[in-house]
Amino acid sequence: MSDSVPETIRIGIVSISDRASTGVYEDKGLPALKDWLTSALHNAIEFVPRLIPDEQAGISQALIDLVDTEHCDLVLTTGGTGPAPRDVTPEATLAVADRVMPGFGEQMRQISLHFVPTAILSRQVAVIRSKALIINLPGQPKAIAETLAGHEKASGIFAAVPYCIDLIGGPYLETRDEVCKAFRPKSAQRPARA
Repeated sequence: MSDSVPETIRIGIVSISDRASTGVYEDKGLPALKDWLTSALHNAIEFVPRLIPDEQAGISQALIDLVDTEHCDLVLTTGGTGPAPRDVTPEATLAVADRVMPGFGEQMRQISLHFVPTAILSRQVAVIRSKALIINLPGQPKAIAETLAGHEKASGIFAAVPYCIDLIGGPYLETRDEVCKAFRPKSAQRPARA
C-alpha cells in the first residue's frame, strides 16, 4: 500500500456543441466528464473546462491553449465526432497533433458497437501534443462512461491512459479499480493504494 499523496493532474475538459455553447440547451458533457473522472481517479484533479461551438479553428485553439498555456496533462473532448458537416472535432484535433494514437479511436468504436450499430459512424481520434494526451469522446454522457470504463466484453480506453501519460512524462495516475483498473507493465507499477 502506498502512503504518499497521489500527484495532482490538470485535465482539460471540452464540450463541443453549437447549441449548448449558445444556451439553447444545458450542456451535459462537462458534468459527465467531471463525474466519471472524479469517481475513477485517486488523484486530485484540477479541471480546466471549456464549452465551445463546433468551429474547427476555435476547437484547435482551445486545445492548444489547454496544453501549451494551461499545462493540462490530459484533455478530453466530447461532441462533434460524427459525420455531419459541422462535426469537425477530429480535424481540429489532428491539426494540433505531434503524434496520432489510433488505438484509442479503434477501441472506442469497438466498445460502442456492443451497444449501437451506428458506432461505425464515429470518428474519434486521440493524439499527443507536447506532453499531453488529447482524446475525442462521444457526445452522450452514457456513451462517454461506456467508452472510458468499457464493459464485460471490451476494456475501456481509460485503462491505457495512465500508462500513456507516464510514457509522455506526465503525473502518475492512480485509478480506483472498481471503476476502471489501469494497466501498466509490472516494471512501471508503483505499490497499490488501499
